[in-house]
Amino acid sequence: MDSMTQPAQETSFQELSYEQARDELIRVVNQLEQGSNTLEESLALWERGEALAQRCEAWLIGAKARLDAARAGQLGAADGGQSDGIK
Repeated sequence: MDSMTQPAQETSFQELSYEQARDELIRVVNQLEQGSNTLEESLALWERGEALAQRCEAWLIGAKARLDAARAGQLGAADGGQSDGIK
């Protein structure tokens, strides 16, 4: 990794959309698979990849929670708000 890639690495993971994190993770994996990095570069890439994977997972967990909430809202509306909690 050269100094040209440093600002991109400093980007806060919390600011990345799912798609941005996923695409960056793909680039990191491709770089690691090439095997042309130094050990230090490979370790830095691995750490970045782990953080990006965690960010993607957080997005997916949040999306699932939103879908579950929407389904629960639809279930409650379908039975007139008298849902007994059984799905």
